[in-house]
Parts: sequence; structure tokens; C-alpha cells
Amino acid sequence: MKWVYIAAGIAFYIKMLVLPNASLGFDLSIVEAIVKDCGVPSAVAGIILRNRLYDTIFEVVVFTIAIMGANFLLANEKPTSKIYQFTDRPSIVLARVGATISALVSIELAIRGHLSPGGGFAAGVAGGTAIGLIAITSSPERMQAIYKRCFAATSEKLSVLIFIILSVLTLAGYELPYGQLGLLVSGGVIPILNILVAIKVALGSWAVVLIFIRYRGLL
Repeated sequence: MKWVYIAAGIAFYIKMLVLPNASLGFDLSIVEAIVKDCGVPSAVAGIILRNRLYDTIFEVVVFTIAIMGANFLLANEKPTSKIYQFTDRPSIVLARVGATISALVSIELAIRGHLSPGGGFAAGVAGGTAIGLIAITSSPERMQAIYKRCFAATSEKLSVLIFIILSVLTLAGYELPYGQLGLLVSGGVIPILNILVAIKVALGSWAVVLIFIRYRGLL
């Protein structure tokens, strides 16, 4: 069976070398129309948070249900007595440096996702990565205490609620002024939605990390 996979891989590679690049004939006027319609330089952000905002609402809802499902399925299990974590100093230092970099990237993607490649989902993943790196170098009790002290669960639910409200208002035709194209404060409601999605995904990832550490002992 592996020879079938190898032959398919070789055929696909030859196809990429021989056949012309289909993107050469792409009409850039489509991208320009999207940018003009959405008021943001990032056409991807405009499509996700305006042209197909209806789909994005349900993507956020599905992610929320997935987090609730993980909590529900593991709630009746016995917490594990052994937690697997980094114990050597070099690994701890490297993990926390990586967490710092991931957190900074998360903030950058959240606030500038409408101007450049990035956006709320990517920012949330970067934020969740930072939290995961901290979790494998810190005690579970400390992570749980910080989670409660920061009201992370409440903030996550509020971010979803505000996102849905703003999205419904946008779909109903009530939009903020676009401002000047290319500025940080521009694009109407799109930058706000980006930040809300980033908060939702990052805090949701934090909740899942805590759940799996408590009941599985590892991520």
C-alpha cells in the first residue's frame, strides 16, 4: 500500500512542476473590491468578519460548545495524581521565553489583524500556546488560582456574547465608520471583532489546558 502513496506523491509533484500556475490568471480586481467594500487592507479579515460573518458567528459558537463538551465529558472522572511537567531549568526558561514571544505575537495579531495577515483566530491560538507553555512549567494550583483571579471564565463568556451582539448588529446594517484605510483605528467593527475572537480562543484554550492537566496529567 505504501507504494501507492509514493506513486501518488510523485505524480502530484510532477503535476506541480509541469502544469502552469493557475494563480497567474487571478483577477486582482476581486481583492480590490473586497478591500474597498470592507474598509480594511486585509481581504481575508474582511471576508471572515464581514462578507461571511454569519459563518464566523457559528464557528465561534462551535468552539464554545467544544470547550463545554470537554468539561462535561471529563467532569465525572477522578483527577490524576501525577502531573507531567518540565522540571529542568533550561527547559523551563526556554518554555517561558517562548510563552512571552507567543503572547506578544498574539497581541500583535489581535490589534493589527485587519491591516496585515493575522486576525482573531490566529491571535487566540498564539495566546493559547503561550498559556500552554506556562502551564507545563507551573503548578496546576497556581494556574487555577490565576484563572479564577482573572475572571477568565466570565471574560470568555462575555467576549462570546459581545461578539454575537456586534455581529448581529452588523448583519442588520448598523456599522461603525470605516475611517481611513490602513490606519490602526479603521475598518469599523472588524478590529473589535478580531480582539473579541482572540480573547475567546485564548481563554477557551486556557480552560481546556486546565481540564486536561487536571484529569489527564498532561496536555
